[in-house]
Amino acid sequence: MAEAGAAARRGARPAAPPLRRDTRQGPGTPPQLDALIHHRLRLGILSALAATDVVSFNELKGILKTTDGNLSVHARKLEDAGYVTCTKTFEGRRPRTEYRLAAPGRTALHRYLNHMEALIQATRDTLTH
Repeated sequence: MAEAGAAARRGARPAAPPLRRDTRQGPGTPPQLDALIHHRLRLGILSALAATDVVSFNELKGILKTTDGNLSVHARKLEDAGYVTCTKTFEGRRPRTEYRLAAPGRTALHRYLNHMEALIQATRDTLTH
């Protein structure tokens, strides 16, 4: 407890609660979207990786039209969740970072897309009745 107070005095932010990735709910409760994937940049990263085997950091940055910092933060969250793998190498003296979609990421993206399709269909059904 004293450590938390000391960290607060130093300006450290408390740890954020983990993002909810479990889509299982009780009976009659609609499943929750995977909050980790639902963010625009993270969904973009997974979508780009699903379309090809490997994508470099600079390619992703161009595709998503984002900054180095934003891409790094969101790619790290996906990596920490086991959704993507990151490989860092050198080409001559230049660093090269490449990302690949991991099996759990492919499964999570598939589940997310199915959920979104179901939501879209339910909305269309509501509008036509």
